[in-house]
Formats: sequence, C-alpha cells, structure tokens
Amino acid sequence: MRVREEERLRALHEYNLLDAPADDELEAVVRVAAMVAGVPNATLNLIDEKRQCQLTTTGFEGGDSAREDSMCAIRFETGRFTYLPDASVDPTYATNPWVTGLLADVRFYASAPLVTPQGHALGTLCVFDSEVRELSDEQIARLKDLAQVVLALFERRRQARLNARLYVEAEARQDFTDAVLETIDVAVVAADPHGHLTLFNRASREWHGLDADPSITPGDFADHYALYRTDGVTPLPVEEIPLLRALRGGMVRDAEMIIKPAGRTPVHVNVSGRALTTADGSPLGVVVAMSDVTADRAQREALENALTELRRSNTELEQFAGVVSHDLAAPLAVVHGYLELLADNYRENLDELAHKWIDSAVRAVGRVQGLIDALLSYARAGSEPCRRAQADLGEVAKLALLDLHEVIEPAGARVELVPGLPTLAVDPTLIRQLLQNLIGNAVKYRHPDRPSRITVAAGPDPGGWRVTVTDNGIGIPASDRARVFEMFTQIDGELPGYGVGLSTCQRIVERHGGTIRAEAAPGGQGTTIAFTLPEA
Repeated sequence: MRVREEERLRALHEYNLLDAPADDELEAVVRVAAMVAGVPNATLNLIDEKRQCQLTTTGFEGGDSAREDSMCAIRFETGRFTYLPDASVDPTYATNPWVTGLLADVRFYASAPLVTPQGHALGTLCVFDSEVRELSDEQIARLKDLAQVVLALFERRRQARLNARLYVEAEARQDFTDAVLETIDVAVVAADPHGHLTLFNRASREWHGLDADPSITPGDFADHYALYRTDGVTPLPVEEIPLLRALRGGMVRDAEMIIKPAGRTPVHVNVSGRALTTADGSPLGVVVAMSDVTADRAQREALENALTELRRSNTELEQFAGVVSHDLAAPLAVVHGYLELLADNYRENLDELAHKWIDSAVRAVGRVQGLIDALLSYARAGSEPCRRAQADLGEVAKLALLDLHEVIEPAGARVELVPGLPTLAVDPTLIRQLLQNLIGNAVKYRHPDRPSRITVAAGPDPGGWRVTVTDNGIGIPASDRARVFEMFTQIDGELPGYGVGLSTCQRIVERHGGTIRAEAAPGGQGTTIAFTLPEA
C-alpha cells in the first residue's frame, strides 16, 4: 500500500497543480458540473499526503483542509463514482465534519474520481448541497464525462510544460550541432532530394570561397564551385560529382576531386556521402563529408618520385628506407594507435558521422602505411637474401512478464512465449514497454467465462519480423479495430482503461519503423495484436 501511495503522489506532483492557480478552462468545468447536478456548489479537489486542496470552486470560498476531514478522500482511490442523496444517513459519512456542521452542513454529495490512465487517483470532481437531492443516470454520466475533461486538461498542461522543456533541449542540441559543424575541419555539404544545396559549413565555405546557393542547378556545380578531377585541369563531369552520385546511388566512399576556385590555394579532397531517407524510405536529400588530403597526396607523390630515384642505386634505396622507417612509419603507427583508442574507448560517446570520420582516417593511415611497408620490402629485396542495440525478444518478453506478475497471477492468466522469438536491433526498454502494454491489455480484457490464455509469437515478415500477441478475451468488434489505436478511444465505457495504452504501443512501433494492427484471434474468440519490426 505504501508503494502504491508513493506512486500516486509522484503522479500527482508530476502534474504540478497543487498550490497553483486554476486556469479559466478548469473553472468553467467546475461551474458546468454544478449546473449539470443542479446544485450551487462544486469543487475540484486534489488529495496529497496530508490535505485536501480545493483547486477551484463555485458557490463557496475554497481552501485547504486536512485529508482526514475530507469526504472525497474516503473513497476516491476506488476509482468509482460516489453518490449520496443524503450523506447524514450514511454511516461512513454521517460523522464527517463537512456533514456535522463543523465545516459545513452537506446533505447531497456526489464525486467523480480523477484517475490517470496509469490508474493513479489524483482527487475528485465534487458537487454538493445542504439539501437532500437526487441525480438521474444522465446527470451521473455527464459528471463522469466532465471528470475525463478535467484529466485531459491536466494532461494538456503537463504536456505543454514537457514540450516547452523539450523545445529548449532541442534548441540547445541544435546550437551544439551548429557549433560542431562550424568548428570541425571536415567540410560538410547537404542538398535536398533534387540536388539543390542547403548547407555549407565553415570548412566548405573556406575551401569554395562562397556559401551554398540553392538556386544553382546541379549541372552547373563544377563551374560554379570550381570542381576538378584529380589532375587539377579537367572540370569534373556532372556524373562524377560525389554529392550527385550519392543522391543517385545511395552512397559514395573515398571519391576524390580538387576544389580550385580562382585566387585560392587548391584543395585535394577525399569525399564520402550517402542519401538520406525517412523510416519509410522517402528521400530527404543527401549529405557528404570532405576531408583535406592535399598534404597526403603531395606526400604520396613525393614518395613515388623518391622511389624512382631510389631505383638508381641499392645503397641509396637502403638509406631512403631508413629515413622512411624512422620519420614516417613510426609517427603513422602512433596516429593509427590513437585512432583505434579513440574508436574503442569513446565509441558510445561518438555519433555516426564521427565514426565515419575515424574510419576514413584509419583507412587513410592504413593506405600510407601499406605504401611504406611496400617500399621497405622493396629496399630489403635489393640488399638481402561496427542506442539501437541487439536484443533477444524472448528475454525482453520475460522481463515484461516479471513486470506484470502482480497482474497475471491474480487473474489466473497463462502466458506462453512461443520458441523462436528473434534477436533484433531495437530499443529494449521501449519494446519491453510495448509487450507489457499488450499482455496487460489481454489480461485486463479477458473473458469472464473462460480462463485467460495469451500467446506471444513471431515469424519472418518482408524486411523484418511480425510479432503477435493473441488472447482469448472479449475481443474487439471488426468495426472498431482500426480506431482502437486512436488516443482516448474506448470500445466499452464500462470496462477499465482510458484509451491510451494502444496509442502508446502504436507510437513505439512507428518509432521502430513498423506498423501495428488489431485482428480477430484464430477461431474468432479473442484478439490478435500484430506489429512489425524491421530487421535493421
């Protein structure tokens, strides 16, 4: 009980409502509640550790009172509507100070509990009068509806506060990203799906001598941005421009060209890039990263020239090999070692683009080292004789069952995990939440006339896997199977739940690039919720 109360209080404080002024919408709902009940008094009560806080009232001056004096605190955690035509004749309420005259002379009393989708009771929407009164079924139903409106307003306020915080965080992340792009010495260029440029970072602007111009057509890139083949003389044909190649083919690795704008030092660059797409494969554009390899290529040319000279004499060749070994091979080995340390020890702290840069650097060092090794061998010959993580779906499902132990066991439900559940690149925490929601729903909506049986299975699907959670419960009418994933949708208002769980499941599946749907269970008794998870 203590743990449950702590969870309830956390949920209450998360809404940040206590001791805060009610907005106009909440005040309007309370006034409407009084009108629906036909009484002068209504209040929105929140129950915390020690008190009843009347957030807003109509018909009387509200305030705080002790929780033990509260009429609403008596039954609000049951989640059921309370209706007393005459509270003075109810043994539970007759001695309450709100009834005896100590705080008020309440006779008629009705309250609708405010219960979150997670089952935490925050308080009540309460109507009362000093005279004995009765409510019709229609009035009770409308008061329940108003309680749901209050909860929706609470949630909207909470979500607005979260969105504001997320916006600030997103702004900070964007500022950080911009700072990184403007600081690094790698040129980053991006274009839209039609090849029109949208981004030049600092290095790109410095090398080209100008900024990205979306009005320049791809066919004019070589001329406008001074792009040449590696000979530094031949303008780069449009079909060889790395950005456009990546846009057409999806990826380019280690392409080379020279940027040679008038009046500036030419830059020999190594280019890698890829096309960008959404989760469903729709094109977003393309991005390429260019590394300055001018010095590397100049060094390679110098080594090749030196090799030609070394052929004149084995003695001169041996002397050159010693110089290369000492002055080039050792520093390159150090560079290679530090790159490996960076990749191994800081991998989790680096994003995908950083890994690409490290991999490109390792490959470049390896190429130079290979050339040096070849030169050394030649000299001797002349003088001597890969925050999705791989997760086992079966193990994730077992963890979900552990979470649901206190729900499954009292219901007498039996859950079977069919062998062969795959290992997939997913977010294990989100998939655990997904399975917990689906299995919990299956238990919650079990059929009263038969033992609850639930099966979790999976099978190959084009591009990934199809996972199913099948029950033998009350089922979902065919006409409602599409809309059950809409927020706040309830098929039967008499059953528990607030129409949020399946919406949450849909969000989790869509974040993984999959789809989810409700179907009739095989044999027609119960429901199958089927969702897809892409292979990668």
